[in-house]
Amino acid sequence: MAYSPEIREAAKRLYLRHWTPDEIRSELNLPNTRVIYYWADKYNWRDLLREEEVDEAIARRIVMLTDVSDKTGNQIKELDMLIEKHVKLKKQRAELAKKEANGSESNTTANSSKSKTSTISSSNNNKSTGKSKGRKKKNDVSHLTPEDFAVWHDTLFEYQKNMHANLHQRIRNILKSRQIGATYYFAGEAFEQAVLTGDPQIFLSASRAQAEVFRSYIIAISQQFFKIELTGNPIVLHTAHGDAELRFLSTNSKTAQSYHGHVYIDEYFWIGKFDELNKLASAMATHKKWRKTYFSTPSTKAHPAYTFWTGDQWRQGRPEREEIEFPKFDEYRDGGRLCPDKQWRYVVTILDAEQGGCDLFDIDELRDEYNADDFNNLFMCIFVDDADSVFKFSDLEKCMVDCGRWQDHKPTEARPFGNREVWLGYDPSRTRDNATLVVVAPGIKAGEKFRVLEKHYWRGLNFAHHVSEIQKIYAKYNVSYIGVDTTGIGAGVFDSISSLYPREVTAIHYSVSSKTRLVLKMIEVIEGHRIEFDASHKDIAMSCLAIRRTTTDTGGNITFKASRDNTTGHADVFFAIAHAVINEPLDHQHKRKSSWTMQQ
Repeated sequence: MAYSPEIREAAKRLYLRHWTPDEIRSELNLPNTRVIYYWADKYNWRDLLREEEVDEAIARRIVMLTDVSDKTGNQIKELDMLIEKHVKLKKQRAELAKKEANGSESNTTANSSKSKTSTISSSNNNKSTGKSKGRKKKNDVSHLTPEDFAVWHDTLFEYQKNMHANLHQRIRNILKSRQIGATYYFAGEAFEQAVLTGDPQIFLSASRAQAEVFRSYIIAISQQFFKIELTGNPIVLHTAHGDAELRFLSTNSKTAQSYHGHVYIDEYFWIGKFDELNKLASAMATHKKWRKTYFSTPSTKAHPAYTFWTGDQWRQGRPEREEIEFPKFDEYRDGGRLCPDKQWRYVVTILDAEQGGCDLFDIDELRDEYNADDFNNLFMCIFVDDADSVFKFSDLEKCMVDCGRWQDHKPTEARPFGNREVWLGYDPSRTRDNATLVVVAPGIKAGEKFRVLEKHYWRGLNFAHHVSEIQKIYAKYNVSYIGVDTTGIGAGVFDSISSLYPREVTAIHYSVSSKTRLVLKMIEVIEGHRIEFDASHKDIAMSCLAIRRTTTDTGGNITFKASRDNTTGHADVFFAIAHAVINEPLDHQHKRKSSWTMQQ
């Protein structure tokens, strides 16, 4: 698959901090380590590595392992061993320094009373001034000044500098293209403001994992530009203006309302119960000194935040405001505008990003890869009108959760789901050279929902590679079923999988009736709120919204279509999930009435 520049940059930062490729793969949820080795060779990362002394390397590794919240048994053993080794090295260095000091003392003459007087005077001066060499404070950034941040500013694109120039706006509302570095920029901005003012900074995201992206960026920026290792969660900075807390919260955090400071709300068009979220953000930034920054890629016009963006929420119930006009869309793109509701709104499309110096995209290739509707939504900040979609966004947002609350799923362990059974769904693209596989946990208790534990995108027509990746999934999970679409490359995958795992594999042959059955099953599951997936996986929601009802070419039957029939795989993950959950019969025990019916 094609990886975003942000993922590649995050991998580079971790690599330069001497993380192992396997640790980088786990941290960034990459499918394998090969891509990390490839990037390291292609972009000469190895040449950028700084040589370390042994004790430096051990200390850095200890800090990294200490920050791991849910350590494995091997990580605990490694940490204990490193701490023991680190203590021994410290003792050895102290003993060596003491011997050198004694040797130096024996070689000095004792007949210089002036030297003694000078030593006594120097000792007294140290006592009087209190400047004894003490232990350095944790996360000490008190020495940093505005001038120190100039080197970071020089790396920013023009649209990022424009966001920085509008720091004085109390409410910033930014609509952006996918993958233009907004999260990275706001992480750096918040770090800078915390250092220079001592003000607390709060980051709100749909899930804890998404909020942790801010933390990773801040740690990377601190290391890359200032050679400072930040630790802790929350991060507490020791600044020249007092301690400044940086908190990283998901929207379902029970303690979120108890904090106050400058608030950053990430991807707010993908967070459910927006009205509650907005009240929470306003409560944390009630005082006039605190800023609120909303930024997101667009979702659908049905999202509750849409009226917040358009200004209709501000007009609601105020007849005198109905005739007040807001700036036009293109005016928002032209440097942003302060609107009548006192919000500063700014739009950054992929074309604006390119004009602002971001050369990380091949826009012609993206236009070729995505159809017009998908390109406009993903990169040109155009909202989806889901009126014709089979699924309602209000149903989908009930399925979007913080996967951190799944206590029985531990992605970093060798057996992430223990011996619990999982179902797999494999979908090969009919028109592009990639495929999708999902790992779905079926419910085994009354009321327990399906859960999408993992999703993988594989690029390339080499079905043997796909099979080898599926074998890795089998090694991690207790797989009891895999549904494989046998179209195109899927036939080769099915043949190999059926010889390896004949009891679990099921072929799915596409026809009008089989596709209808798959979609109806997904309607039953989604409308019944019987499936969950991580809120940060926005592609799953958009994939569902791509499904439309239509008629067959003869006009005699109702069927369903998606943009996957054209030049995009935007609905691939929808069908991959459908291939997994179809293992549960349509007439299962959780029967419910669907809003969709099919006429005979």
